[in-house]
Order: sequence, then structure tokens, then C-alpha cells
Amino acid sequence: MRIIPIASGKGGVGKTLVSANLAVLFARAGKRTVLVDLDLGASNAHIMLGHTSGGKGVCDFLNDPKLAFSKIIAPSDIDNLRFIPGDGEIPGAASIKPKERNRLVSELRGLASSTDILLLDLGAGTHQSILDFFLMSGQGIIVSSPALTATLNAYLFLKNTVFRMMYSVFPKNSEAVKYLESLRKESTGPNSAKKSLYVPQILQQIKRKDPKSYEKFEKIAAQFHPRLIMNMIENPKDAEAATKIRRSCTEYLDIGLEYLGVVYRDMLQDTALASRLPITIYKPQSLLSQALGRIANKVLAEPEEEFMLDEEELDISFMEAAAAAESDFENKSDYVAELLHSGVLSEGELLETVKTQQLEINKLRTENNFLKYKLVQMAQ
Repeated sequence: MRIIPIASGKGGVGKTLVSANLAVLFARAGKRTVLVDLDLGASNAHIMLGHTSGGKGVCDFLNDPKLAFSKIIAPSDIDNLRFIPGDGEIPGAASIKPKERNRLVSELRGLASSTDILLLDLGAGTHQSILDFFLMSGQGIIVSSPALTATLNAYLFLKNTVFRMMYSVFPKNSEAVKYLESLRKESTGPNSAKKSLYVPQILQQIKRKDPKSYEKFEKIAAQFHPRLIMNMIENPKDAEAATKIRRSCTEYLDIGLEYLGVVYRDMLQDTALASRLPITIYKPQSLLSQALGRIANKVLAEPEEEFMLDEEELDISFMEAAAAAESDFENKSDYVAELLHSGVLSEGELLETVKTQQLEINKLRTENNFLKYKLVQMAQ
């Protein structure tokens, strides 16, 4: 069974939209798929999936030791797809105790005999339980948008995940943990100098102080292969925000980041949501559906077992995402015309779209003129 946790550093970046529609696409590809809503306290995957809520969910299972796990697994209207609701109605549901988390993880892993792909729609933020669910697999996906706060939080999520991995791997009273604790106290103390220590530097110190713990961590870290989806982009330049996240991950965290692809903002999603249908079913040929389809195919083409991509393969993933961003942008005008004729897009919304595109064109023209000026200067 392939486990794919899907997370985000912050809310509002379309994580659940991605999770629900990837679940649909995997199921339609013949994979026995289970989507689990682990965004506890703010569960809404059932809305994206078009699933009627009302049954028992994860929170009911955690709060009732007598409730069988099988009772919270619900069928869906889509062949090969089952769904496990969360439950946003229970206060404090997002804070899972370690004992409850371990019980839930054990049951989720127990689905292996009847499941090909287990998708975990995690909550936003870096709560310890969220990080632990993300580390159930080395093939987790981070969803971000191009906004500065979203990209920063995506990086911080991965940073917290790496440190959580360290604390999980290193023995409790080891020299490695003592060193990490000393760093934590230095950075949070009243007289802290706020100096930056990067993961590669920290690991070198741990390698010197505690070789056995370092070797154990290296084996686990070698299976950590996070992937990124840049959602809600407006133009090809937005896709470049992923490069900043990758650079930070390489330099400060010593981890490689694969770029699964980009997804343009699509106003048709609201119509699909109102129809209580996933966009990939409501309009399979939409810009959003096509982008998610490419990502699903890419994930399915990768080996099921834990794997690592070398630097060249990671570079290729970023080049492919950039090419897809350019291609989808060129198709946007035809797509907007189709929406206008179908009545989905009003004339007012069309005018606003045109204005936005004109601003973007003017911006690109200015940048182009500046580059021409610099080239002339260099030639002279």
C-alpha cells in the first residue's frame, strides 16, 4: 500500500481540493483508494468529494475505544474510492494525544490488504501529530500557493518535519538529543543571539558527538522524498516561487524537493463545488482537471516503494513544471472563451480577467525593455 500524506504550511492554498481530486483520479485509474480527512477540527474533504456527511468519523473513533475502525470507512459514488471523514464538530479535535495517534496509525496501516493508495488530507500548520502523520511515508506532498506567506510556511513545514524526524530517530537520552536541546535553549533563551544553524551544520556536529545516532538518522533521511505542488497560480512567473522553496530546502535542510507540477486558479471550481461534484468529474477537460491529471499520472508512474531522485532528476521535475505552466497559460484564453459562452463566466468577471492579464502583459513588457537595455549596455 502506498501512503501519500498531503499537507500545507498554512490554510487557504487548496490542499483539500488537491487531495480529493487526486483520490478521484487514482480511483478512476483502477487503484483501490482510501481518502482520509485528518484535517481534524476543520474537516471539509467531504464537501470537495461531494460526499454526504453524517456518519461516524476519525474523531468518533478516537473518542470511543469501542467503535470499530471499519465503521467509519464509508463507500463513495466513485468506483474504487472509499472515504474516512474527520469531524469538524468536536472542539480540540486537532490535538491528538500520542496514544490516540498510534492507535489510528496502526488501523490505517492495517488497510494494506484492501488498499492500493492511502491518501491523508492533513491539517494546516506544524502540530506534532500533523508532522507524525506526514512522516508515515517518505513520499509526502506539500501544497503551496505563490504568495510569500504560503511559500515561507511550506518551507517551515518541511523544516519542522526534519527536526521532528531527528527527535523521533535519536534515542531519548543520546548525545544527539542533548545537543538538539542545547540548541533549542540557546535560540529561545532571554539572551539568545539568534544565530542561524542549518541542518547540514547540525548533522556534522551530531556526527562528531554521536556517530551511531547520526548513522541511524542518515538511513531514515535517505527515504524522505517530499514533493511540491504549486496551486492557485495566475501566470507562469508564479511557478518560479517553487524554486525559492527548493533552494532553501537544499541549502538549509539538506533535502531534495521534487516538483510535481502547477495548478492554475480556475473559477469553474466554485461551480463544481456548488454542484457537489469534484472538478475532475464535473469538468474533466477544465484547466484545473488537466493539471491535476498530469500530477496524478506522474505520481502513478513513480515506483511504489521508497525511492530517491538524484539532482538531475529533480532538475527535470522543475523544468517540466515550468513548461506545463507556460503551456497552460497559452490555453487560458481559449478556456475563458469557453466559460463565457457556457454562461459560467459573466461579462463582469471576463472584464476583470482581461484587466488582470493586461496588467501582467504591461509588467512583462517593462521587464523585457529593461533586459533589452541591459543587453545593449553589455554589448557596448
